[in-house]
Amino acid sequence: MAREENAMNLTKREFTNGLILTAAVAGFGPRAAQAAEATAAEVRAIAKEAYVYGFPMVDSYRIQHAYFVDTKNPEYKGPWNQIVNTPRVYTPADTAIQTPNSDTPYSWLGLDLRTEPMVLTVPPIEKDRYFSVQMIDAYTFNFAYLGSRATGNDGGSFLVAGPGWKGETPSGVKKVIRSETDFIWAAYRTQLFNPDDIDNVKKVQAGYKAEPLSVFLGQTAPAAAPAVDFIKTLTPEEEKTSPEFFNILNFILQYCPTDPSETELTARFAKIGVGAGKTIDFDKLSPEMKAAFEQGMADAWKELATLEKQKIDTGEVTSGDVFGTREYLKNNYLYRMAGAVLGIGGNSKQEAMYPVYAVDADGKKLDGANRYALRFAPGQLPPVNAFWSLTMYELPQSLLVANPINRYLLNSPMLPQFVKDADGGLTFYVQNESPGKDKEANWLPAPKGPFIAFMRLYWPKEEALEGKWKHPPMTKEL
Repeated sequence: MAREENAMNLTKREFTNGLILTAAVAGFGPRAAQAAEATAAEVRAIAKEAYVYGFPMVDSYRIQHAYFVDTKNPEYKGPWNQIVNTPRVYTPADTAIQTPNSDTPYSWLGLDLRTEPMVLTVPPIEKDRYFSVQMIDAYTFNFAYLGSRATGNDGGSFLVAGPGWKGETPSGVKKVIRSETDFIWAAYRTQLFNPDDIDNVKKVQAGYKAEPLSVFLGQTAPAAAPAVDFIKTLTPEEEKTSPEFFNILNFILQYCPTDPSETELTARFAKIGVGAGKTIDFDKLSPEMKAAFEQGMADAWKELATLEKQKIDTGEVTSGDVFGTREYLKNNYLYRMAGAVLGIGGNSKQEAMYPVYAVDADGKKLDGANRYALRFAPGQLPPVNAFWSLTMYELPQSLLVANPINRYLLNSPMLPQFVKDADGGLTFYVQNESPGKDKEANWLPAPKGPFIAFMRLYWPKEEALEGKWKHPPMTKEL
């Protein structure tokens, strides 16, 4: 009898919590009975799923808000639909984006495609200079590329259209590129050969152009889309624990038409108030229900940690598996989250591969308290059509490391200055303090504590894409 009474009390409590959840996310109405069915356990499970799904989108929005919305943010680049060039490489002072590349000066473009398409024009660029324009939609899929690999270095104009545009290819446009979301993020990378080459990079960047289709065609502009009241972002740390994360996701989803493959998923998310334009008032939830959201978020991070330990650190899952188009990722949302956490904005593998050094040859986490060597045997340097690099990042921030020689990476344009081994191989020294003047040319400075290092292979050759070439291990020196 006591057991039955406890069960009845539990059922009443879950039902009451469900009603409170309903009131907080939908108001009392026709949906109240359906939403009331969500128990704390169900909320936790769905919150975990929605968090894994939404983390890349929310973190990408955080960066775009800093770059294109918040004029007071030190990372602000410029308004939507206007290219902003950064005629320098990234340094430790750049903190908005994790694991930034410091090989290629960036140009940034946030595209708002609600009013009309935008036409992106790139100038002719010398054949040996790599460049790319990576287009990332609000889901964080790399849905299109311009550049040396994708479209060549001859230049041209390309139209980028949002999901609502139904027009044909205009005269003077080489290709129409369609995005499934209204807001996208375009990252331009222009190769810098050496510090003295920066003026040449500036000339290339000056040739990048973005203009509304009406301006490109010399026509009258359509009526502008309504102004957007962009929701405030969370800090990276708050994104990990604050339930307000879900309200930011709800804001973003307003500009993301539901893909047919996600219809059932969005219906499940709606049970806990996650969906386009919805708002969850967490102050009105019972402590148990609010805790269920928080526990779901924590569960998501635990699942990611398991993936990292079992598959990413072992090399079974690589960067090439976690970035790409919707079709390529096949709705593997945990992989998409892993890509955002390890290096949001990473390229698809055809454009760049990112062998990651998170552990040494013995499987131990890398730490600047130790000294490491990374040796490429003769003829075994990374196989690329463009160039390769090895960049150091301090953990847990995943940012570039300040050091006495202001060197954040080693790369193939630096090959003439490296000291080769006796047999023609190449050994890099990865450590906190200088390995000595005779080896300093091959030194990649590390922080005093935990770190991670990323290789980048731009426009990798087939032997890298097919796995015939393997990056060598980083070995701890005794």
